[in-house]
Amino acid sequence: MSYRPLTPETLLDYLKTREALKDRLPPDETYRVREVGDGNLNLVFVVESEQNPEHTVVVKQALPYLRVVGESWPLTRERVVYETEALKLYNRYAPGLVPEVYDHDYEMSLLVMENLNRHEIMRKPLVRRVKFPKFADQISTFLARTLFYTSDLYLPGVEKKALQEKFMNPELRKLQEDFVYSHPLMDAPENNWNPLLDDLVEEVRKDGELKERVTWLKEGYMTHGQSLIHADLHTGSIMINQDETRVIDPEFAFVGPAGYDVAAVIQNLMLNYASHFAHTEDPAVRADYQDWLLKTMREVWTGFAEKFEALWVGEGERGELAPKGYWDYPGGEADFARFRKHYLQRIFQDVVGTAGTKALRRMMGIVSVWDISSIEDPEKRAVAERFAIRVGRRWVKEMDEIRDIDAMLDVIREETEAALA
Repeated sequence: MSYRPLTPETLLDYLKTREALKDRLPPDETYRVREVGDGNLNLVFVVESEQNPEHTVVVKQALPYLRVVGESWPLTRERVVYETEALKLYNRYAPGLVPEVYDHDYEMSLLVMENLNRHEIMRKPLVRRVKFPKFADQISTFLARTLFYTSDLYLPGVEKKALQEKFMNPELRKLQEDFVYSHPLMDAPENNWNPLLDDLVEEVRKDGELKERVTWLKEGYMTHGQSLIHADLHTGSIMINQDETRVIDPEFAFVGPAGYDVAAVIQNLMLNYASHFAHTEDPAVRADYQDWLLKTMREVWTGFAEKFEALWVGEGERGELAPKGYWDYPGGEADFARFRKHYLQRIFQDVVGTAGTKALRRMMGIVSVWDISSIEDPEKRAVAERFAIRVGRRWVKEMDEIRDIDAMLDVIREETEAALA
């Protein structure tokens, strides 16, 4: 079947032709179809049986252009292939933390998957100050398992290189290279920011030390193929309830720097922290929720690092970065422990700088985050945005001096005191 964008009116007829869905969507039932896509790239539909609530799916179809801009910005439909293949791997390595894949049709650039109708996109409940006690443990498990099992620490060299070839994803990588690292720090037509920040934006764009560090981080993003990364893991790509966390939308997936996904989670929690300077007027209520966010950021990193190292110690002999027997000599166990410490420290430095870079792009680039863009009063929004820029700028410029997660979070605490002074 040749490619054509589907609509709520044409989707059901298409789904009836899919053999893989006959048990999931029995043909003798009637169905409701809703388009729910509010993202930047794709069409997303929810299909629900009127007779049996268990008979439901989500259908995602790639458009041949960047939806947030329009048809003037062409974009490959191959991104649905990368998303589907990444979800298959994630279901293998982190089962229960991503939606199940039911069917795919690459000619139609289409993916059919589990409807997470008991979950909601994480971003909005964070603005409502909902606390998720299991999130840090679950997302750190996802990060540790997906980043370890797709790295040279676990995969033999030939398998790792085949994974890199399979997930080249050049067009969406190019989007991130431009929109995360370069365009926000230069004059680019798609950039958007609060005019009340003109002075600070101009100052940041002329900060040569910061721009040099961001350029090195971009070079790492382009060349450092450590693990298969989601590469767009913000709180709009996480669905959640009080018991479960599910990661969605890995269409940007490629083999890149392992710290990138960890940084994305921490940075998004920081931006939500910033948003509460406007969303939450009561100082005590605000401080309580911001404290929970700080605690969660800390547990994301510490949980990831502990689980990643445990997997490495327990299952690392399969990989060829340091093959079996490499540390087998008197004193080798201590040397191996030191190498693991240094390896994780290098990931952490990348987390700090990348989190700062991504915070800056959200405040000065093409797309903000709803946590902050939903603040209607531009002066109140500017308080949150200025805070985020100050934290992001310091994370980038101080990434070599910030040696642990507590020092990283101290930057937030210090900038909070300055914002409230």
